[in-house]
Amino acid sequence: MLIETLEDTVNSLQQVLSQSPTLHIVETGTITRVGQGVALASGLPGVLAHELVRCADGSHAIAFNLDPDEVGLILLSNSETLRVGMEVKRTARVIDVPVGPGLLGRVVNGLGQPLDDLGEVQAITRWPIEREAPAILDRAPVVRPLESGIKAIDALIPIGRGQRQLILGDRQTGKSAIAINTLINQRDKDMVCVYCAIGQRSSAVARVLSTLRAHNALAHAIMVVASAEDAPGLQYITPYAATSIAEYFMEQGQDVLIIYDDLSRHADAYRQLSLLLRRPPGREAFPGDIFYIHSRLLERSSQLHSKRGGGSLTALPIIETEAQNIAAYIPTNLVSITDGQIYLSPDLFRLGNLPAVDVGKSVSRVGGKAQLAAFRAITGDLRLSYTQFEELETFARFGTRLDDATRHAIERGRRVREVLKQSEAETLTACEQVAVLLAVTAGLFDDIPLTQAAHFELAIRNIVLSQAGEACARIQAGGKLAEKDREQLLELAGMALPT
Repeated sequence: MLIETLEDTVNSLQQVLSQSPTLHIVETGTITRVGQGVALASGLPGVLAHELVRCADGSHAIAFNLDPDEVGLILLSNSETLRVGMEVKRTARVIDVPVGPGLLGRVVNGLGQPLDDLGEVQAITRWPIEREAPAILDRAPVVRPLESGIKAIDALIPIGRGQRQLILGDRQTGKSAIAINTLINQRDKDMVCVYCAIGQRSSAVARVLSTLRAHNALAHAIMVVASAEDAPGLQYITPYAATSIAEYFMEQGQDVLIIYDDLSRHADAYRQLSLLLRRPPGREAFPGDIFYIHSRLLERSSQLHSKRGGGSLTALPIIETEAQNIAAYIPTNLVSITDGQIYLSPDLFRLGNLPAVDVGKSVSRVGGKAQLAAFRAITGDLRLSYTQFEELETFARFGTRLDDATRHAIERGRRVREVLKQSEAETLTACEQVAVLLAVTAGLFDDIPLTQAAHFELAIRNIVLSQAGEACARIQAGGKLAEKDREQLLELAGMALPT
């Protein structure tokens, strides 16, 4: 009898509980200090690192410093209404971003909110902006080329899919132009591209957007933007959010290119936030973990193993140097993290040698293995002769009397340098590049005046595209430069010689 009574009581309690409203416990706190882009709050003992926090004025922040008595918050907007004493609430989720094919062709911010006029973003799911890099056993060697369409890069400083290739140089030397050219060149190659703008002027971002639209390259691209007018906190999270967006496509087995433009401003934003939150400074007054914020970002770029789908994420981080000082703190960090660098010289830029790639200071530690075989057949001699030419040209400035061989090497080198020039937003196929570089190394340009080199080059490209279709197909497919193909390309180049 007693057991039956207890069972009835339990059933009655369960029925009452099932009809009661569900209780949600929300942990709240109070703003104790508001600074430029940061705030301090008390009363959030269970908050997690990088958890999204909602403020009473509707803005959001990230829990960054988890101190015993207070929490340091990074504000994600330039909120003018945030005041001391306002309530803040936990959201119980780490900051994330929408991902999926619905972002293609869109312009969004670091939170995945649209910045264009195309309505809401149609996302499949949301991924945290901070994710673990692929394990070593989940990676595969970098063996496939990523073609930039730029002669000086594809021939001498090649990039492989899954590589991290740094682009660095002084202000206004064409760093962004090289990255944008590479992005444009992927429009017909089934590659998703993510352009991440950090701390750029709104006019510069609009110019990039206009360029991509003009070249029909936006359909396969996503722009993730944090302009210079945005809060430092939004500038800080944007590259991580862009990487998560890119990783979604990589996990689906696709090849992805991501451009960080640029990480100098990302470091400045993080430095500003760290100083405001009183994080301990390190070398040259930078925060002690400045290396870690970039290493954990770029380590996520890789070539996945076929068991993981075989996708790849290629990173082109951009960094700005001052007075050509490559050995400065932030550039040194990025050089040690990446798999090579493309250095742009302001001296070459002033002389009009565009793109202003300094071949001597640039290197690719991976791309040679991923380079097309036809390039490898001609670029060894090209790099050697060009390097010797630069040394001889410097020596010849002293007015020394030169022998015929030295004079010939200098003249050949000048024509190589002229051929390596390329207009902005002009991308070339691998076959065009191989034909032109083969012609210049074979001496067909030797008797051409420097002022006529560009016209001769254009004639070679046109005749090769129209009459060497089979050879071009073999080159693009990664085949070796056969002797018959070499002879055909040289014969067609000879036909393009001015009479």
